[in-house]
Amino acid sequence: MVNAQQLESFVEAITQVFPPGLGKIPENVQQNLKQTMSVQFEKLDLVSRQEFDIQKAVLAKTRSKLEALERQVAELEARQSDSE
Repeated sequence: MVNAQQLESFVEAITQVFPPGLGKIPENVQQNLKQTMSVQFEKLDLVSRQEFDIQKAVLAKTRSKLEALERQVAELEARQSDSE
């Protein structure tokens, strides 16, 4: 989820894109932009980098365990076919 500070950074970055001749964007426009971005980010169902990294680590650990189990099954199958 995007926090308030990140949202503020996004709005600031967007306002920097406007030409200097336009002057400062009115506060109500910035508030509307923040609100719109917040709603859109919520719809995207985003996760934080921390949550992503945690799930990535869990997936790597699970993959490692799966590979170990696959090797173990292959060894057991090989033993079984050798004894037959």
